[in-house]
Amino acid sequence: MEAVKIVPIKPEEAVTGRANFDTERVFSVLPEEIRTRGLRIELPLLQRLPHILREGENFYALLIREEEKYLLADLQRERPERALGIAVDIGSTTIAFYIYDFIAAKVLKEYSIYNPQIEFGEDILTRLHFAKKRENLFRLREKTLLAINQEIERFGGEKGVYFVALCGNTAMTHFILGLPVNYLIMEPYVAVARGFPLFKGEELGLKIHPSGRVFVFPLAGTYFGGDLIAGLYEIELYKRDEVSFYIDVGTNAEVVLGNRDFLLACAGAAGPALEGGIFECGLQARPGAIESFRVDERTLRLHYETIEGERPIGFCGSAVIQLIAELFLHSWITPEGKFNLDRISPRHRLYEVNGERALELVPKEETASKEAIYLKEGEIKSFLRSKGAMFTILRLLCEKVGLSFEEIRHFYVAGSFGNHIDVRSAVLLGMLPEEALHKTIGLGNSAGKGALKFLKRADFEEVKKITEQITYLELNIEGRFMELLTGALIIPHVNLELFPWVKNLLEEKKRCIRP
Repeated sequence: MEAVKIVPIKPEEAVTGRANFDTERVFSVLPEEIRTRGLRIELPLLQRLPHILREGENFYALLIREEEKYLLADLQRERPERALGIAVDIGSTTIAFYIYDFIAAKVLKEYSIYNPQIEFGEDILTRLHFAKKRENLFRLREKTLLAINQEIERFGGEKGVYFVALCGNTAMTHFILGLPVNYLIMEPYVAVARGFPLFKGEELGLKIHPSGRVFVFPLAGTYFGGDLIAGLYEIELYKRDEVSFYIDVGTNAEVVLGNRDFLLACAGAAGPALEGGIFECGLQARPGAIESFRVDERTLRLHYETIEGERPIGFCGSAVIQLIAELFLHSWITPEGKFNLDRISPRHRLYEVNGERALELVPKEETASKEAIYLKEGEIKSFLRSKGAMFTILRLLCEKVGLSFEEIRHFYVAGSFGNHIDVRSAVLLGMLPEEALHKTIGLGNSAGKGALKFLKRADFEEVKKITEQITYLELNIEGRFMELLTGALIIPHVNLELFPWVKNLLEEKKRCIRP
């Protein structure tokens, strides 16, 4: 059943000589499913109930699904035009909203806004350190609540929104609930709680109906937040016979391998590099950000495309993998990530930036800021550590359960990273195994879709079971991870036999350029 249900009812008449109770007059005419689970009515409605029932014969009961029972949130004479639920995915950069009408049983709108927390730090770690002071935590929380409430009020607020399903990573969940974050950033990295009760809107400071409820997706660990649980809930990996990967790249690279029998998970600090966060000329996706690169075979010049076709201001994460793959494929960089001085096109100059060698990608004459866009050699090395970590996580998880990549059914890739990843380039660099070429499925915002799905189904027990089914693999104490990582730090890998397609591609490329 949906999180909110509207049921037309005609309460029985009160008759002299019976044990008459207004609550039982309502309860007796509700569907059997609701009567079986039980019904709660809170004091504010109890105080109005006698008067409401004597205003007519036919009513519409607005019921909210709770974990154990149903809550009678309101009783109205007229059929409401709409009763809304809002799914909210709080990301580090954006906050996504899905507006759902329980009466029409359809999504009215989905969109996102920038997360105003960016004011307190571009990255989550900066925000976490800022929020160690209680007053700063509440400043950050109030800023976020203000932004969310502005959107809620656009759709009726206290008069029209009855349920909110909210997810976010562990840090975002702590921020929005006002939970101390001091121990998230020091060993042994402890979160406050795994799961949370169903909150009233007023408890969280959300301006929804006074009887409205807020479901916050539970956490699976310090590095596995409610967004990951919501994503797994959306794709139902835990119900499938075949074994697949679920990959979500954000602040960290979070990976789950599993099916109906097991869910094995781990996280690595690959996210910032794969999203462009370690590059001086990297930035978040917005108009003017370069989203793709390619080397023109004829002119040997880098061509690029920007978001909305505006003059370039930097490059975003979706361009990073493609850029470095293009540079490697054309021998502008070595397998170790160093610039190949003999092969770089003379159309692109090399120079020093703060004492470090850099390749000019876009000359200053072409940029919006009139400053060149470049890539530093050290940034490539950092990227290779991240891409190596990603491949090693995938390989290690397969090892742990005795599977090969050939036995993996799908590679589900979530988030904007999944929408924009160039799988061919990722395989060429050795970030994903070659099996991913034909098995990768981009999911988009699976976390937000999972929160929306909860509005439609309110599967409290199912969500709880997901967190209980996950087994977390701690990389910090996993010696095998470092053993495998060493070979993955070059392009594509020390062992080229793991990448036969890439090996053949490189050999063909050499034949084409041989004098």
